Amino acid sequence: MNKKTKNTSIHPYIPHLLDDIKAAHRDKETNERDSTPESIEEYLEQVDRWINGECGPEHTLGYYCGLKSEKFPPQEQLSDRDIELVCNAFEELLYSWNAGLSIPESVPLRFRYTLMVSLLKDHFIPLNSGFFGFDYCTGYAPECALKEYCPCLEIWNNDDDDDSIDPDKLSGDK
Repeated sequence: MNKKTKNTSIHPYIPHLLDDIKAAHRDKETNERDSTPESIEEYLEQVDRWINGECGPEHTLGYYCGLKSEKFPPQEQLSDRDIELVCNAFEELLYSWNAGLSIPESVPLRFRYTLMVSLLKDHFIPLNSGFFGFDYCTGYAPECALKEYCPCLEIWNNDDDDDSIDPDKLSGDK
């Protein structure tokens, strides 16, 4: 019986893309220097304006980090290993910008890659303190970007005539 060896080589473009992602990281010195608000009052004022929608995001993540989604090859052209490398690098990039994303583990790697690349077109506000979270689930499963992987889908597809929502189902407890 012949053993097939897995092709562990990566797409020739991936090292260049990984370099571009690394170069798009937020400068640590700038982040550390700007991480302390001038005063607690100023910080709370900024938070209050954010909550009231007075200072929404003007630009996209791609604008701030300098990456464009067009630089990312279609997932069909990449191996799982390529996609894994890019996704890991992208998550490090987000972390350098005090950001992260919440994608359920049930989402397949290739779909995850597509979702991550789409973040470059999402509006974003760089934070000097705190953390910005990208979350795909709006709670409205029929139009959710996560499609069949939406954690709310089971609740929406529930055939019960009862319109009340069971809080245990929302939290995942049974």
